[in-house]
Amino acid sequence: MNRRQLGLGAAVTAFASANGLAAMAQVRDPASVAFYDSFNDQLARLPAAIQPDVRAFYEMNGWRPVWTAERLRALQAAAAMAERHGLSQGDFFDFDALAALRAAAEMRTTAAALGYARVLAEGRVRPETVEDLWEMQKNRVDLPLGLNDALAQSRLVEWLEGLAPTDIGYSNLSAGYVRYRRMIRDGRSWPVFRAGPTIEPGTSDPRIPVLIERLVAEGDLSAADGSRLAGMGTYYGPELEEAVKGFQVRHGLGVDGRIGTGTQRSLSASAEDRARQIALNLERRRWLARDVAPERIEVNTAAAIMVYWKDGKPVHSNRVVVGSPENQTPSLEKQFASVVANPPWYVPASIARNEILPKGPGYLAANNMYMSNGTVIQRAGPTAALGYVKFELRDSYAIFLHDTPAKSAFNLSMRQRSHGCVRVQGAVEFARLLLSPDPTLLAQFDEAQDTRETKRIQTGREITVRLLYWTAFVDGQGRVAFREDVYGRDDKLAEALGIRVSLPKVVDDGRGRDADDVGP
Repeated sequence: MNRRQLGLGAAVTAFASANGLAAMAQVRDPASVAFYDSFNDQLARLPAAIQPDVRAFYEMNGWRPVWTAERLRALQAAAAMAERHGLSQGDFFDFDALAALRAAAEMRTTAAALGYARVLAEGRVRPETVEDLWEMQKNRVDLPLGLNDALAQSRLVEWLEGLAPTDIGYSNLSAGYVRYRRMIRDGRSWPVFRAGPTIEPGTSDPRIPVLIERLVAEGDLSAADGSRLAGMGTYYGPELEEAVKGFQVRHGLGVDGRIGTGTQRSLSASAEDRARQIALNLERRRWLARDVAPERIEVNTAAAIMVYWKDGKPVHSNRVVVGSPENQTPSLEKQFASVVANPPWYVPASIARNEILPKGPGYLAANNMYMSNGTVIQRAGPTAALGYVKFELRDSYAIFLHDTPAKSAFNLSMRQRSHGCVRVQGAVEFARLLLSPDPTLLAQFDEAQDTRETKRIQTGREITVRLLYWTAFVDGQGRVAFREDVYGRDDKLAEALGIRVSLPKVVDDGRGRDADDVGP
């Protein structure tokens, strides 16, 4: 046990002794009466946001002091786990200072425990304050009741740890955060990779030794292979190229083995940068309700990837095109209502006004568009902006999933280039997968595709669609994958949390939106 741990243990003992809390006081015991008499004065000295929870807790337990030496040790053990949530124990607990407070320590400790519990259960920041449109199911927990029960059952550590998400996505990302932090503490993080000319396969470059260290540190290259390749000097050979391609996949870059501008910018991120980026994404996950539908469609707008979950397991994934930085796809959770085969497109007024009508009637005629009651409508067809299928969502602010004739954009690494809707690769096949449980519905869809008839087909069941923004997540190989902050939401969240980040900027591998691509 180190000096700091001994100090905390002494603080716990002193705190318990100073307050006479070796055992639970009875309601009418002098200690309980004295605590009740001073309650309002002490409560008023706490932050206003925590006061309702503290009052509710003590009303529930009959105004009894609760923090015995044993319970304080359990709280200390729980606080020591803060790092795995991307949090700092010192932001919530200072047991030395609590011991010095003496009479006020009881309530201050309760406030600290409830404050930490609130962050684990719901996050530190209200999502609406850092995103322009965030409409998802939030996590909600009765924390005073939970704390009261946890203390009564001697399950304080288990209760606090259970407040954070327990799904594999959070758990794996949490483990990744701890690995990065340990890497930094142990001095095993990587040296700075300097920007410069593109490094082509088969050439030599003085930055190759630093590149090898970088790839070994994060596991894109084994330590043994790294040591062997380092012995080859500055040569960028085929084996190292394969490791770079793995790095490019993990960062959502173009996978060509060339170490150009985009790859160099990702290589320039420090271990501290990436650890903090993981912490931001752990915070985002804590905002969300823990119970999710076993059948759902999840779109990660930062990665431009969609995953379909069935019976609680991922069974299908596609690339998608999502909103551009100027037309961001919002964070939404809505029900999937119906499939429309061969949908016409009712063009939103802003797109019509800014991008279509100025081009004149000839453009409308050439693109199978017409005006009706002041609305521009594009007829269904092979070149229609919505392609051959539209996935309708209920009350989704005109945000939906759909097919597209502009297939080439799926090959780009930066696929944030729509007006906000989600374009799905292989959309017709995906629609058939969703309808396949009911052969009658599938037959209706297939017939409509054969005849090119516009037809709305109800799914016959509720399927949740979640539009999320994850810039750090764990991939199928168990490695932390990163995406650059295309929408600038990491910057905004970091500012709200008081975290300094310096993340690589996005390099667009396309030519921006095609002038003729005006789809939603």
